[in-house]
Amino acid sequence: MVILSHPNPALRQRAYDVDPASDRSLRALVRSMAKTMYDAPGVGLAATQVGVHKRVVVFDLEEGLIAMCNPQIVERSDELETDEEGCLSLPGITVPVSRAARCVCEARDLKGEAFKIAAEGMLARVLQHEVDHLDGVLIIDRATPEDRLAAVRRYRETNDLR
Repeated sequence: MVILSHPNPALRQRAYDVDPASDRSLRALVRSMAKTMYDAPGVGLAATQVGVHKRVVVFDLEEGLIAMCNPQIVERSDELETDEEGCLSLPGITVPVSRAARCVCEARDLKGEAFKIAAEGMLARVLQHEVDHLDGVLIIDRATPEDRLAAVRRYRETNDLR
């Protein structure tokens, strides 16, 4: 699998819900996504980043691989935290992004079983980042206008895009 890079228009498309109980291709997709993520290396990857418009993400914060089907953020704290974020689809740059300090994400596993993750810190940031990808949103969209312009300039210079 190849990770798509900005400005590939596929990164801006919203992914479609999946039925993990009946879509047998999801297991192979998750295996390929995990290998691609680890090889990059990264901590999370959304299917849209590899050109597959299914609502599937994988992540591993050194506690083992988690695969989520149809993840959605159902609660966000009012408290925000700003931190530098990188993205495998925007290689070579980081951008300050404000996100909810805590969130709750609901999803389904590969068997179709529902589960919920209450997250804070880095896990909350990763969940919000990956769900954004499924909605066609990139970190530069979450940056201030000034930070976005600077990031896009650095990205173009770093990746020799004119």
